[in-house]
Amino acid sequence: MSSPPGSAAISSAITNMRKNDLYVSFAVTPPSGIRSREIFAGEARDDPTLQVVAEGDDGVTISGMKMLATGAAFADEVWIGNLTPIDDKRAGESITCALPVNTPGVSFWAREPYERHARHEADYPLSFRFDETDTVLVCDLVKVPWERVFLHNNGAMSRRIYIETPANCYQNHQSNVRFWTKMGLIVGLASRMCQANGVDRIPAVRETLGRLAALEATVGGLVNGQIEAYEPWPDSYATPNRRIMYATLNWCQEHHTEIIDALRTLAGAAPLQMPASIDLVADPELKDRFERWWRTSSMPALDRLKLYKLVWDLIGSEFAGRHMLYERFYAGNSIIVRNQSDREAPWETFHATVDGLLERVQTPNSSQ
Repeated sequence: MSSPPGSAAISSAITNMRKNDLYVSFAVTPPSGIRSREIFAGEARDDPTLQVVAEGDDGVTISGMKMLATGAAFADEVWIGNLTPIDDKRAGESITCALPVNTPGVSFWAREPYERHARHEADYPLSFRFDETDTVLVCDLVKVPWERVFLHNNGAMSRRIYIETPANCYQNHQSNVRFWTKMGLIVGLASRMCQANGVDRIPAVRETLGRLAALEATVGGLVNGQIEAYEPWPDSYATPNRRIMYATLNWCQEHHTEIIDALRTLAGAAPLQMPASIDLVADPELKDRFERWWRTSSMPALDRLKLYKLVWDLIGSEFAGRHMLYERFYAGNSIIVRNQSDREAPWETFHATVDGLLERVQTPNSSQ
């Protein structure tokens, strides 16, 4: 029986992706809440976790589900792998490979796109342009040739290929940069919203805006710290500092909810006072009434409508709700994220500081 080509297959796949400018989505986590057979003891059901169910001279056959292939509806190929630890009993789940999305037996089960209900960009500015389709990858007896199999029957290595290479670091450094950019949007929007309400000079409001600005500067400092303290790893390459990168992931995960809550507090009920749709401007009578009653001394009515529709898409719409989940879980739950920091922490250095101090502490001589 043939064996997987491993690193040669990965190199060949990456070369093909680069040469042909392929868009590749990835699914690297097991289905949430339905993974363990033990939970459903006594029930006649298939194990839904994606795994190898057969192998032969021409390759392997896989079946099951993987999460969460963002953007897979637009992808050329999907990368299948594992970011979560797998023990030896589940070696069949360690399969790491890449497949064209039109491979027989491959399907993607997507949630409803939020932009379908955004008739006009002005009504849902973010949903209209930036919604990412989240999909569950389902493989039903899918044949994978050996030349597309990168790893098989090695649970530990299926995760190590991410954390013991720069792959996970580069991916999440980009996520940190994205969050920093998002913070700039949030802080700017908070300030503009307070100006529109005429409350931007109230001391308590300035204090809140100052705190948001400080949080934005903090994540910016963490991003720059990853670059300034880069690691020469692997040889001849520069990789963002792993410790600071994982610490930034934890910081973003811990602070996103309170940041959005601060924006929601500043907004108050103003977004709910806006008309349902920008369609009203097509009716001269409604438009005139709207412009007379919804404007303020600092902002015309139509500009206020666009502003608060943007605010709502960050704090209250389905798009906003999806982002609350995304920012909390895209890098894994908090246990996984903090375990990354635990793994990268220089515990021996920390312990040496404590031990060195204790060694210098004098104790009284025992009396004779």
